[in-house]
Amino acid sequence: MNAFQVFRVAIRALLRNKMRSFLTTLGVIIGVSAVIAMVAIGEGAKAKVAQAFASMGSNLLIVLSGSTTSGGARGGFGSLPTLTWEDLKAIRSECSAVRYAAPQVRSNASAISEDQNWGTSITGVSPDYFAIKDWPVSSGSGITQSDIEGATKVVVLGQTVVDKLYGPSADPVGQTVRIKNFPFQVIGVAARKGQSVMGSDQDDVVFMPYPTFLAKIQGGLQKYIPGIIMVSATSADDITRAEKQVTSLLRDRHHIPIGGDDDFSIRNLTEMANAQEEGVSTITSLLASIALVSLLVGGIGIMNIMLVSVTERTREIGIRMAVGARPRDVLAQFLVEALTLSFFGGVAGVLLGLFGANRLAGHFGWPVLVRVDIIVIAVSFSGLVGVVFGLYPAMKAARLDPIDALRFE
Repeated sequence: MNAFQVFRVAIRALLRNKMRSFLTTLGVIIGVSAVIAMVAIGEGAKAKVAQAFASMGSNLLIVLSGSTTSGGARGGFGSLPTLTWEDLKAIRSECSAVRYAAPQVRSNASAISEDQNWGTSITGVSPDYFAIKDWPVSSGSGITQSDIEGATKVVVLGQTVVDKLYGPSADPVGQTVRIKNFPFQVIGVAARKGQSVMGSDQDDVVFMPYPTFLAKIQGGLQKYIPGIIMVSATSADDITRAEKQVTSLLRDRHHIPIGGDDDFSIRNLTEMANAQEEGVSTITSLLASIALVSLLVGGIGIMNIMLVSVTERTREIGIRMAVGARPRDVLAQFLVEALTLSFFGGVAGVLLGLFGANRLAGHFGWPVLVRVDIIVIAVSFSGLVGVVFGLYPAMKAARLDPIDALRFE
């Protein structure tokens, strides 16, 4: 028998019991669809995490001031001002791996337009802040160095604040908002950022020059920065070097002895992002492994049904051998049946997995990233499962004695 004849006979045998053939492939369908769906959703979750951290800034380090100790209880980092404006200047000028460094000082207050008001975050920044955060303006202009030097009363509004004060389609550039009874001119609207990693709305913010913030919104601490310093490394490869340079510089400027504890803290968001992505990858791998187990269970189902089929068709096998079929022809027929069941189960599993991944990802608001290599591996593995678990029944059929097979009742 040639390959085409073997395939035709195998398909004919499978179609005799359509429901049994479908139920046999069901384990493979579920296994493959679970693998495809879990990997696609996992890759989408990783992309979502990467996107969320990217929205916080590129190659970002956050420098926090020290902690307080009162009555034996220690406060968190940032509770005791230890970073100075001179520290900020030194970081900009002396750390070769640092591209930008900018202060961020914050407070909460109401922004009031002509007929609306909205409680939001008021943030004092410098022009470098927007470069660090990769945050352009969608209309108008941003804060400039002249605004810093002149402590001008200008603001850049986040999109959420624009929606609340003026409406979703409004352009407030040139309008005036009042914050703590001081009038500020709107010079720009920041592009929409969306949610942060922690789930807060990054667009619910009003930006102004930090000297203006210290003079009008919240008094300063003289030489100390009442907030944090945001640092951007020159490249992703230089983040660790930038962190070491900033640490060494601040320890030297703050006269911290060797072995002494830092009076500041540096948070590397790239390391946090990598840790989050590794965690998602681990969970995805675990779920995919569980799904592969269901594939093996499907393979056992194929072997079970094929053994039943061999028993049911013993007389048929005997007749084939009596009229000239060789053992390898019988072996090939049953192997092709097992391979066909697993292969079509794999294809159906891919389609079901892609459908399920899109539905689940749409429910959670995640992107779906389909990896072609995973699809190929899943279908190939399902075919391999069919061959491996179909081999024993096929060998059992091929080894039947024609005379005994013809006598079988």
